[in-house]
This record gives sequence, structure tokens and C-alpha cells, in this order.
Amino acid sequence: MRQSPSLRAVLAAALALTVLTGCSSEYDADDARYATGYGSHEPLAVVGYPTTGSLGITQEVVWQIADGNAGELARLADDHDRSSPEKTAANWIAAFGKGARGKVTAEFYDEGSVRQTVVLYFHGTEQVKHINVRVVGGGNKDEWRVVMTEPDPAEARTVLPWVPRKPGELGSKTPH
Repeated sequence: MRQSPSLRAVLAAALALTVLTGCSSEYDADDARYATGYGSHEPLAVVGYPTTGSLGITQEVVWQIADGNAGELARLADDHDRSSPEKTAANWIAAFGKGARGKVTAEFYDEGSVRQTVVLYFHGTEQVKHINVRVVGGGNKDEWRVVMTEPDPAEARTVLPWVPRKPGELGSKTPH
């Protein structure tokens, strides 16, 4: 039985898609989760110069705070900071959950190739929160994670003296 050239092309494309999908299923799940989060939350305003990785992890932090999902937020913690991510996640949700469900601006400070300080501005509640994100080795690939070492609720709400009250006041450069 002879196949038409167009049928052969369709079959070849289907085979290629099957092979590619089988090789990238790990990334498909991450991409699908990210796309769902992106589509179901208020857009994050950005000031400064994030990398793709620092922006992605910061968006996920804000989304998990907004959704009140302590387990997923704690999952984003740097593995080196395993002392308190669950408690820190609960503190961040209690302190910033309402603000994270509205307009948020993230200001990315300094150069972000392996770590970056990020200040979150929750416009509806006029709250400010700084976080630190960094690259950690994850087997075959590096992953961005957030430092989560604030088990004390008061510590989670503390605004460091250098953090400006409005985005852009320091030109996205830390003063130290």
C-alpha cells in the first residue's frame, strides 16, 4: 500500500512529536504548572533587571502566597535552608496573602546571574517584603530557589532599613 507524501509527512511529524514529548515530560509538567499560575494571577510588575530564573521563582513565590499554598511555597525553598521553610511559608502567607492577591511590583536589585535580592511591593496593603533568590545545583540543571529562614512571624514582617518604600528609589542597586 502506497502512502501519499502528505500522509507520510503527518506520520513523521506525529512520530517526532511523540519522541520529543517523551524526552521532555519533566519540563512539560513544570511548563504547564507555570502557565497555569501565570494565567490565573494578577500580572507582576517589574522594576530592575531580573534574569529569566529570578523572575520565574519570584512570580511563583507571589502566586503561592496569594493562593495560601504553604506546601508549594515551602517547596520553592533553597535545599540548604531546610530549617524552617514550612514555618516561613505560613508566616509569609499570613502576613502578605491579602496583598499578594492584588497588584504587586517586584524590584530586582543588582546583577542576578546566581543570586538576586528582590523587594516585593504589595500595593493594596502598602506592605513591603524583601526576599533573596539564588541558583542551586539541581542534578543536571541549576534551579532558582528562594531563601526561607524566617520562622518568627515578626521577622517575616520586618522591613530592612535600606529597603525603599517605593519601587525604583535606589535605581535597583543595593546600598551595600
